[in-house]
Amino acid sequence: LEADWNERRHGVTHFEGEEHPINLNIGRIEGGDWASSVPAWCRLDCRIAIYPGTHAEDAAREIEAAVSGFARQDRFLANNPPRLTFNGFFAEGYVLEPGSEAEAVLGRAHQGATGEALQGFVTAGYLDTRVHSLYDQVPALCYGPISHNIHGFDERVSLASVKRITTAMALFVAEWCGVEPCR
Repeated sequence: LEADWNERRHGVTHFEGEEHPINLNIGRIEGGDWASSVPAWCRLDCRIAIYPGTHAEDAAREIEAAVSGFARQDRFLANNPPRLTFNGFFAEGYVLEPGSEAEAVLGRAHQGATGEALQGFVTAGYLDTRVHSLYDQVPALCYGPISHNIHGFDERVSLASVKRITTAMALFVAEWCGVEPCR
């Protein structure tokens, strides 16, 4: 399923140039009752991205069909079909379209703080901005420090970039909201 969804990137704005925009992450595996017996059960917790414009319910139906199709090919699973539960985060695909006035203000603030032009990038990861934009119709930007291996066991962030973007965020707030003289 992951491979099929990655092939669909062609023609999906912002994702057609990405080599592997859809990632199935098996984040947790639990099973068995004790170490000396053959496990009688197994539970997998997974996360998979979906493209902007894809409805979460449609993706869920496709996941159910893929798991069911796989299970029918296995003698044990055909007689003991897996049960799927969708819990936790469940939302539509989303893209933060470029070109807003807020982005222009952030671009100026970033340039002023770092001396460099603001760079955008595509990620198939979850963005909190999706909630504000999709469900509250409130425009939002996603901006932060230089980081590596986000959500990995060795996740890290550049402290020097935290300082730079803090300055940029202060400049953004000053221009976006305005300032008043201290009394």
